[in-house]
Amino acid sequence: MNFIANLLATLINLATLLGIGLAFCAAALTRDLPDHRALANWEPAVTTRLYAGDGAMIAQYARERRLFLPIGAVPARVKQAFLSAEDKNFYLHPGIDLTSLVTALWSNAANYGSGRRMIGGSTITQQIAKNFLLSSDRTVERKLREAILSIRIDQTYSKDRILELYLNDIYLGLGAYGVAQAALTYFDKPVDQLTVAEAAYLAALPKAPNNYDPHRHPERAVTRRNWVIEQMRRNGVIDREVAAAAIASPLGIKPRRQEASSGNADYFTEDVRRQLGTRYGEATLYTAGLSVRTTLDPRLQQAAMRALRKGLVGYDQAKGYRGPITRLPSLEGWQQALAKRQPLSDVPEWQLAVVLSASNDKAELGLRPSGPETATAAADNTAMIGRDDTAWALCRLAEGKRRCATSLNGVLQPGDVVYVEKLETGYVLRQPPQVQGALVSMDPNTGRVLAVAGGFSYAQSEFNRATQAYRQPGSSFKPFVYAAALDTGYAPTTLVMDAPIAIPDGTGKTWRPKNYDGRFSGPSTLRTGLENSRNLMTVRLARHLGMDLVADYGKRFGIYDELRTYLPLALGAGETTLLRLVSAYAVIANGGKAIEPSMIDRIQDRYGRTIYRQDSRQCADCNALAWEGQEEPDLVDNRDYVLDPMTAYQITSMMRGVVERGTARNVATLGVPIAGKTGTTNDEKDVWFVGFTPDIVTGVFLGYDTPKPMGYGETGGGLAAPIFIDFMKAALQGKPAADFHPPPGMSFEVVDRKTGRSAEDGTPGAIVEAFKPGTGPCDGNCTVIDDKEIAEFPAGEAEMGLTPELRQKLLSNTGGLY
Repeated sequence: MNFIANLLATLINLATLLGIGLAFCAAALTRDLPDHRALANWEPAVTTRLYAGDGAMIAQYARERRLFLPIGAVPARVKQAFLSAEDKNFYLHPGIDLTSLVTALWSNAANYGSGRRMIGGSTITQQIAKNFLLSSDRTVERKLREAILSIRIDQTYSKDRILELYLNDIYLGLGAYGVAQAALTYFDKPVDQLTVAEAAYLAALPKAPNNYDPHRHPERAVTRRNWVIEQMRRNGVIDREVAAAAIASPLGIKPRRQEASSGNADYFTEDVRRQLGTRYGEATLYTAGLSVRTTLDPRLQQAAMRALRKGLVGYDQAKGYRGPITRLPSLEGWQQALAKRQPLSDVPEWQLAVVLSASNDKAELGLRPSGPETATAAADNTAMIGRDDTAWALCRLAEGKRRCATSLNGVLQPGDVVYVEKLETGYVLRQPPQVQGALVSMDPNTGRVLAVAGGFSYAQSEFNRATQAYRQPGSSFKPFVYAAALDTGYAPTTLVMDAPIAIPDGTGKTWRPKNYDGRFSGPSTLRTGLENSRNLMTVRLARHLGMDLVADYGKRFGIYDELRTYLPLALGAGETTLLRLVSAYAVIANGGKAIEPSMIDRIQDRYGRTIYRQDSRQCADCNALAWEGQEEPDLVDNRDYVLDPMTAYQITSMMRGVVERGTARNVATLGVPIAGKTGTTNDEKDVWFVGFTPDIVTGVFLGYDTPKPMGYGETGGGLAAPIFIDFMKAALQGKPAADFHPPPGMSFEVVDRKTGRSAEDGTPGAIVEAFKPGTGPCDGNCTVIDDKEIAEFPAGEAEMGLTPELRQKLLSNTGGLY
């Protein structure tokens, strides 16, 4: 009895010690154990996507490319494929699967010493615990902590929630995280369209995506996929016939296609990316899964880039050939040497080539492969160019002088690396232009930016000349000086003296502005002054109005943040961006209402909730459940008026004269009502044209990034307006011509365009002029705005905030504005 008692006591003591040991062990394992409840607030890093106005995806930003998919949206066959491959007892076990653990231990013991990798028998819940809360260390301690966490997770969350975390978190190769992104990456289709074979292939990837890469290891990929299909059959998920058909099918990998619009929208999307980063921060931009509907019109964006490139290339080629991009020291192995050079990725029609030989009237070129071909496969990829097709290149600029050759071998030498483009007539020589430019198109009624071309090529230069380049607008600022006059009681028929003027500048010198053509016309109407862009009239008008008022209008329209009250600035000698100038013209086009230019219509979070909407107009009755004979609801537009609607119509009418009779007569070839204004700065360093219809306003700018003269005689009407015309042909295609409608209360009289006096309809120079109430033609002793006493500019440079250098710059840059 004593022996039995002692034995029992010993066993009890051992059990107690074992219990204490297990308790200490459990305490050690659970000490600093991550809080599994944190999974309740887990939000995966999800790709932010940008969409054009028509719904086409144009860009995406992510650190981990992922689309979040709620478990309810995951098809049964996809869930079954992953459970068959990873955890067939998922809905039965309490977080750990003892059967799988025993099987894994037995397998590891049998393979001990064989060099094979040990298997863990982990459940999906254990993988969640490891991936979210623990490290990937292959230690016993980590596995025990993982098991404890898995049981706790299983007790806290539903099976569907755990599976949702898993299917959205796992990495499936090729940069794709989660099943939704992987379906797009591998098969270019949404999850609900995956076949059994496609779902099985995705389920084959979690263990080792790189080992089953369909491009590098297609045999392994098929073998692993077929194993998953067989597991699905064994688990009763699919029958034998379905399994056999799935196994017999090819992998069918179809990489996701690139959206057609994305290649030409880089300037636009980068501007939107910066706006999102400023609004929400870079971390949110790349992880929050925002869905951003932009204002971009892909068709117009394509037209914008096409028109701008055509204009830039045309101007550049007219200046002559500058020589090759580079030279190969030897033609031996030219294929490999050429393959190492990267062409302009966003100008796919241009192809790199090397000159193999050149004669009097033709040259043989070796072409860089533009597709997936290898360099060695391009050995016979050659082309010929003829002298007649590349006549522009026979003249080249060297040391500032133009020298022309009579033969191609006087221009091209073997080893020259050049760009070529294939046209219907054959290959022609190209060169990236040195001159740059921009185009912006906008809906004037909403401020929605429809297209942005920020330069010749984003791959060549990411600097956006539409939104980042501050340049002098020249005479394209004049409409706002004239609008200030019309707002303060002047009429389009008001006479202003167009004659030489000399103004002391406050430093003992005299400023003598002049018209672009050096001529003057005496007393002329405001309409004539704007149509013909007369500088002398604009200076007199600005002095008569006061530069304080002109500066206020420049700020009111958003052209400038501040405009000093210095007279040359009335001629557009300040600096602004193309986007700001187009936005100001949009105010005139829409009848005077303030607008805020926008590239973003709406932003939704990962759950589809709208967190930003550009259109803030209210409509109380728009969501009525049924129509019961009530009137159509009205959108309440509470925007302020920046300009009197009558003034807006008058200045629009005057700018239609610019197109019909003035400095932009070539724009009239479009055959629809268009108003606009040219702009050319002194020495032709910047040229502009901004024009609009009632529905669209478009601006074009050209100039060198480091300002320098573009050449005598180069004007906004000659360089910028043709680009505008090319773009507007596409923008107006298929749309009825819309005319500008006057606001109520205006009167219309037939007047002589030059004198402003009443005239008979049909007489030469007679037009129909719009007048505000209380104004009309000047038929008596008409007053002419002139300067009898010329006051000096303010001499206090410190008061003006002007340095002597800036003063000189303003004075020297206003002599040739047009």
